[in-house]
Order: sequence, then structure tokens, then C-alpha cells
Amino acid sequence: MKPGGSPGDRANESGASRSATPWRVAAGIAALAALAWLVTSRAVAGGASAASPDPAAGAAAAKWVKPSAADLQKRLTPLQYAVTQRDDTEPPFRNAWWDNHAAGLYVDVVSGEPLFSSLDKFESGTGWPSFTKPLDPGAVKLRTDWRAILPRTEVRSSLAESHLGHVFDDGPPPTGKRFCMNSAALRFVPADRLAAEGYGAWLSLFAAEGQGATGARPHAVESAPASIAPSAPPAVPDEFPPKPTPPDR
Repeated sequence: MKPGGSPGDRANESGASRSATPWRVAAGIAALAALAWLVTSRAVAGGASAASPDPAAGAAAAKWVKPSAADLQKRLTPLQYAVTQRDDTEPPFRNAWWDNHAAGLYVDVVSGEPLFSSLDKFESGTGWPSFTKPLDPGAVKLRTDWRAILPRTEVRSSLAESHLGHVFDDGPPPTGKRFCMNSAALRFVPADRLAAEGYGAWLSLFAAEGQGATGARPHAVESAPASIAPSAPPAVPDEFPPKPTPPDR
């Protein structure tokens, strides 16, 4: 109100001020809401960008896929299914890979994920394929198994959760570990077939050891391997010579 204004002017001005107040509040709330939306949208966009996987980094992992239960029952042999899905154990000395000395990788029969290398395989005398370590520590999971009288450490594949076997502390140097695996849980890929079956990134391991692979450098995995095509294990004869009693599994 101007100086010297009449009481009527003061009343009119006061009423105008009161009528404008709700609009000012509404405008302020709208401005705050717009600012909050802008900040939130930028944060979400930034988080999504940070969480988005690198396509190159996830390319290899995307190739190892666990099929559905119905597909597994169709594609796996009864023994492979019993071992990997029902935690069964195959008999010693009467399995595919316990005495295999060829160079190559042992992959999960369910998903095709690389698990062990022939470079880490050793003769344990147990009748099961045994390794001092996995190909990569992240390829397997360990958990306590209470199904026997004493607890044991069970080994499962990381991606498909396949039961593989158990690990013991009676292995040779340098790890002192014995990864005692079921052949039925593994598919063997010979070194000279690695590139053709999508495992070319591991060729250099065998080239360095002079085990028959080419001297190719590691490179991106080319194509999805035939992960769970039932491998044909070597024929097992009906009669075996007497074998020593294997240690605890």
C-alpha cells in the first residue's frame, strides 16, 4: 500500500496478498518437484550406465547356459543326470576319464563351462579323475556336505550348480588339494578341438606345454560350444583286473 492510503486500499491490498499466497506455494512445490525429478532421473541414468555390463566382458559367460530340467533329462545320460542333479557318485575305475591322459579341458557336462585342465590332473589311485586345482577359482563353488558320517567339502560348478565331486587336503604340491571329480559330470574337450568347440582362448595353455595344440594366442571365445551334447565315453569292459581299494571320497 502506498503511504497515506485509505483503509479501503489497505484491505484490498491485504486480500490480494492472501489470494496470491496459494499460487506462490503451488509454484514453489512444482519447482521443487521438477528439481527432484531431474536429480533422480540423472542418478538413475548414471546408475544404469554404471551397472550395464561390458558386452565384451560378458560374452564368454553368456555362452555357458544351464538348460531347463526337461531338456537335461532328454540330453544327459541317466548317470550324468543322477550325478549332476541328484548328487550321486559313479563307481571308481568304471568311468570315462579316470585314466585319461590326453591334453585338453574338462567342462561341465550340463552348461559347457570350463572347469579343469589336463595340466592339473594327476594319478590319485582312487579311480576317479583328480586335479590339484580348478581351471579358475571362480569356476567352482565349495560347500559343506553332511551326507556322510563325517563332513566333506562338496564341489559344484558355479554357473549350473552341477554336483561334481569333493575336494580333499591330501593332494600333491603345489596346492595340496585333491579335487576328486565324477567323470559323468565332465565332458572332455581335446586340445586340438578347443578352437572348433569354442574354447580357443585356452589354446595357449597347451601350446606352452607342447601338448599338441597350436601356438595361437588367447582370443575371444569364438562360438558357443556344444555344451551338453552327450559325450560318448570310452567303452567300459565287463571285466576289470583287481584294483586297490580307493581312499575315502
